[in-house]
Amino acid sequence: MYLDNGATYRGETLSLACARIGTALVHAKPYDAPARGKMERFWRTLREQCLVFCKELGSLHELNVRILAWLDEHYHKAPHGGLMGKTPEQVFVAAPAKVDELDEERLRRALTVRERRRVRRDNTLAMDGTDWETTLHFLAGRLVTVARSLVDADDPPWLEYEDKAYPLAIVDAVKNARRARSPMSLDQPHPTRVHFDPPAAFVDRALGRKPAHAREDEEAGQ
Repeated sequence: MYLDNGATYRGETLSLACARIGTALVHAKPYDAPARGKMERFWRTLREQCLVFCKELGSLHELNVRILAWLDEHYHKAPHGGLMGKTPEQVFVAAPAKVDELDEERLRRALTVRERRRVRRDNTLAMDGTDWETTLHFLAGRLVTVARSLVDADDPPWLEYEDKAYPLAIVDAVKNARRARSPMSLDQPHPTRVHFDPPAAFVDRALGRKPAHAREDEEAGQ
């Protein structure tokens, strides 16, 4: 894949996806205008023969349909000077075909991105401008790995924890607000936990005296 040096083409998501499916990602050399001649010529042709006729469209889908129709019905079938009068379709068909091992599942794995997020105390987290909720309440306050697939933008993200995937759901603000929560901060020790100091227990045993909690109980009883 031969691309320009723009920030759009140098993102981690693109480079990672190409590496996962075995595609070589090559960028044009900086300040080398002739190296991008074929790119610029294509953009000019696309703009003059297609985009100028795509004004006032209602959705991205409508634009994509028109671009694909222009590519399939005109651009790939038109003779190109750079191909010595042949069409892109003729050159592509004449080239030896490689076995395509990229199935839907492999493509989905290649286009899966992962980010680190901190789960809020109400078991919610933000992802792409949307608040999501998890049922793993013990993760509140922790940093977690959130994954999402770019194949289908409507697919919800999921949490990855101990080699398992846990789906996230869009926050129901009403139910979340009514859910009971512990008044204790997760950063403070839980009141039911037994305090244990290993060095102090070793010293008590060496001196032959009772443990500290037993001595405190006796003093309280007096």
